[in-house]
Amino acid sequence: MELFRFNRDIPFMSWRKTGAVISIATFILSVFFISTKGLNLGVDFTGGTVLEVGYSQAADLQKIRSVLAELEMPDASVQNFGTSRDVLIRLPIRAELSSAQLSETVLAALKQADSTVEMRRVEFVGPQVGQELLENGALALLFVSLGIVAYLAMRFEWKFGVAGIIANLHDVVIIVGFFAFFQWEFSLTVLAAVLAILGYSVNESVVIFDRIRENFRKQRKSNLVQVIDNAITLTMSRTIITHGSTQMVVIAMLLFGGEVLYYFALALTIGILFGIYSSIMVGSSILVLLGVKREDLLKPEKKPLEKDGAVV
Repeated sequence: MELFRFNRDIPFMSWRKTGAVISIATFILSVFFISTKGLNLGVDFTGGTVLEVGYSQAADLQKIRSVLAELEMPDASVQNFGTSRDVLIRLPIRAELSSAQLSETVLAALKQADSTVEMRRVEFVGPQVGQELLENGALALLFVSLGIVAYLAMRFEWKFGVAGIIANLHDVVIIVGFFAFFQWEFSLTVLAAVLAILGYSVNESVVIFDRIRENFRKQRKSNLVQVIDNAITLTMSRTIITHGSTQMVVIAMLLFGGEVLYYFALALTIGILFGIYSSIMVGSSILVLLGVKREDLLKPEKKPLEKDGAVV
């Protein structure tokens, strides 16, 4: 289905040098912020206490945050959990207080502000468990990346695998760079969003790569740049429809999903935007840099054998 038609090929590859400058600059900045500022890791990774409390009516999250700030816990995470009357509170580890003492202190302060509050559950996440989650998350990213390279190399050619994984890692580093620069909380849900973007971005790359392979068969007189520009232009209608529909859903989660889904949706929003950009400008530009040729994708035709003057 094509809702958007383009009469001429859009010269994307003529902008590849400008795109390379933008990509390298954003990548270096992201690495710089990750290495200098670090990530604001959530309780899932650092360890801490998780409280679930319930109210008789809709909870005032801002009031709860004020109570925790008075207890010198301004970095505590407060969000609705399920309904507007249920609240999930994540507290970082306090060296001077055990998990039980910390939960009792918080509950007592909340009861002073509203006597209807009830404790539903208390969970303690140890730093050792958090470290294991962080290591397992990093391994998950590594294995997904290796799987993407292997898939693209088998389906297309190794140059496409290199282009695809650089484009995908470009998206991941920039998403993480945003979280490092703004010090947004990086939790397991954000990690899930990053993994989702890896799959989402590679799908866009595969669509473009597949069209490039088709163009090599059809456009035998066109050079590599012309083949890629035509391939991207032909997929633009699909890109606008698919990514536009997905982005509307993600923005709805971002605006109306509450604090539970906020950073998950934020990571997806950044990832989708940069996923489109990287598939078009990063992955395709690397194919030009690596000098992909028609012979890399198409098997040479077998010449008929001659035997005693007769064609076999």
